[in-house]
Amino acid sequence: QVQLVESGGGLVQAGGSLRLSCAASGSISSIHAMAWYRQAPGKQRELVAEIFSDGSTNYADSVRGRFTISRDNAKNTVYLQTNSLKPDDTAVYYCAVSADGMEYWGKGTLVTVSS
Repeated sequence: QVQLVESGGGLVQAGGSLRLSCAASGSISSIHAMAWYRQAPGKQRELVAEIFSDGSTNYADSVRGRFTISRDNAKNTVYLQTNSLKPDDTAVYYCAVSADGMEYWGKGTLVTVSS
């Protein structure tokens, strides 16, 4: 089975940074896109950033200029560098992969930003 495991979450003060990682394992051949979503309590899950097979990226307006998504194809790993964190960034961050015509999701990693 395909598994996505997020890591790197934690508690950080406003203005700080974290680097989230998502390692994909299992039988994955053609990855169309890798993405990060987040969901705060009482709010809908939202797309934070995504990176496509050609290297192009897309960011939510709320994080553009602060967050950077990148990938390591050899490791099937996607990263999210989060800078200038705000309390509003507090959420569970989920990794998602679109590959082989399927969608896969991780269980999430919690990012808590204190003011």
